[in-house]
Amino acid sequence: MSRKLPLGKGEAARTGCARALLRSGVVERTGEILTPVVLAERVGWCADLVAGMVDAVTSGHWNATAVETLASGVDAGGRRLPSQAWMALRRLGWGAAPIGGVKVNDRIVRMAQEQAGRVLRSARWRAEVISGILATWPVDPDRRTPTEWKQARAAIPGGEDLPSGVIRSRTRQIAAYARKNGRLPANVFELEPSPGTARMLLLAACDGQQATIERSRDGRRVLLRLQLPVRPDPRGYADWTWVACPLALPPTVPAHAVLHLPTLRPSAGKVHADLAYTHPVPKAETSGHTVALGVDWGLNTLLSAGSARLHPDGRITALGTGAQFRAAGVLARQHRLRRTSEQLHAKLGHYARLADPSLDGKTQVLAEEARRVSQRRSNLNDALARAAARWTVDQAVAAGATVIYLEDLRSLEAGGMGRTLNTRLSQTVRGQIAQWTRHLAAETGIAVVTVPPRDTSRHCPHCLTPLRHRKAPDRPTAPGWKWALCPRPDCGWQGDRDQGAWRRIAARGLAHQTKTVTDRTTGRMVIRTVVDRLEASAVITATSKTSRPDRSKTGPTRPRTHRPVPRRRGIPSSTRPSGRVGKRPEGHVPTDRPRLPRAAHRHQDVITTSSPTARRHRPRGAALGAGFHLHAHASPPRWTPPEPDLTVRAGRWAGQRR
Repeated sequence: MSRKLPLGKGEAARTGCARALLRSGVVERTGEILTPVVLAERVGWCADLVAGMVDAVTSGHWNATAVETLASGVDAGGRRLPSQAWMALRRLGWGAAPIGGVKVNDRIVRMAQEQAGRVLRSARWRAEVISGILATWPVDPDRRTPTEWKQARAAIPGGEDLPSGVIRSRTRQIAAYARKNGRLPANVFELEPSPGTARMLLLAACDGQQATIERSRDGRRVLLRLQLPVRPDPRGYADWTWVACPLALPPTVPAHAVLHLPTLRPSAGKVHADLAYTHPVPKAETSGHTVALGVDWGLNTLLSAGSARLHPDGRITALGTGAQFRAAGVLARQHRLRRTSEQLHAKLGHYARLADPSLDGKTQVLAEEARRVSQRRSNLNDALARAAARWTVDQAVAAGATVIYLEDLRSLEAGGMGRTLNTRLSQTVRGQIAQWTRHLAAETGIAVVTVPPRDTSRHCPHCLTPLRHRKAPDRPTAPGWKWALCPRPDCGWQGDRDQGAWRRIAARGLAHQTKTVTDRTTGRMVIRTVVDRLEASAVITATSKTSRPDRSKTGPTRPRTHRPVPRRRGIPSSTRPSGRVGKRPEGHVPTDRPRLPRAAHRHQDVITTSSPTARRHRPRGAALGAGFHLHAHASPPRWTPPEPDLTVRAGRWAGQRR
């Protein structure tokens, strides 16, 4: 279901997705109330019918000719194919029908054809990449020469902007096939089998004869009506009934948004609903920005961000000292879950090699535990990505920025840096953070642009001179070379290398904003190349430091009392109240914050998985049982300039109290 959304001047349509659960349903014909388990069972029956038809269509057309015909957008008669996948398949005559005498309506067939068409259309990109690599197969698959890299990128459509990691992974896949079969595959359809089918119901391909959705007057709930079977193999239309399912809308869905039919995914006795909605937002511009937020990626410090301003005379100045988003505790938890997952999979592989029927029970238990650990890792990564993206957008809103510049690190590979560092690099969630940042920034009309990462941490942000890196002066015993120092005497800039990187990223984006283009396939804004003429102006101009305020005496000294407050009370203390109030309780009862759970006081480090040790380092954020928000540490955004506090002594470090 699609509806027109009226847009005003300077507005753009934004489509979001809200997650919800179908907790109950009512059969309209009989008034029977369906429990969550029964509702999930009936939705699963319908999803199984759709999945069977999808498998038949994809396996029957898993070849180069069929995929090229569908993806080309033109049928045999030269007519343009419809954009809806199910309509394109019907134009080509690729029908779908259930097996075993099952009776379904035409809308169920539509959902199957829509899902199969999307799968086949997405296979064209993989086919083009594999064909380009096969046409320029290198002499040594493990090490391409620069000439072979140019040939491979030229043979792949859009290969100039394709990350090198994609080409390497596909090369390893083809090399593994060649070792097994003694020859190279002809195409991707010989290299890969027909893709599997997910159990889902794409209700967006249906009309009112299969599903409807209606929003309540208060805007907080919706009523989803759809036809579901009463048995796993319906023999007639009488075996299909209308079921009304109330659905609570998350608060993130605007009241004026246009709702679309959701996608239902039955799993583990629950029905997950992906509810799409469209609402107008301010349109993000590719150029014309004066205030930008630069974001730099890191390992120990996940994100370092700060804002910069482009002045009318072309100067670029930094606004403040920047902020950081640290997630060492979350990454430590992620590392422990990864090690647990590796141990479980190693045991499963060992049991599989033994092939002992008496170990089937243990194998099932280990497989279920491995699935649960994988789900926990996925949820942790998703929560971290959302928190980091929300923090980034808040920093941009607080600084008044209209654009966020990110490094394009899609081609970064974890290799040649040691086992520990390679593992940490491969476990980062940069792609998810960038995706959620684009999603959240669209709500406020802030553009998100990726810039080339070349020399962002290497050159000085003030004069573009190669920096020298050394240990931080305030942390001489800390490992690494985090401190950067400009060797030019007339510049002399020094600071954390991450702080210098976000300055370089913001300055590069502001200087190259006229080179911003929008990718047609993904809709993402990107600056593809660095122009030397524009790069020369991408420098941060140092601003004059404010002078120390005058602390001269301007009035009489306040008189001091000669009767100091006694150290002990003269009267007994009051009885301890039942809750937390502002009075001192009776006795020596602590009034500070409550203690953390017992597990949070253990010695926990990045690689600690056993009992506490005698090490002196006790990172509070990496403590077990402390919760997610005690693991992630972020600098809060400054929404308004703070009021000056005249009672605070302005000393030597007054200018650095930020």
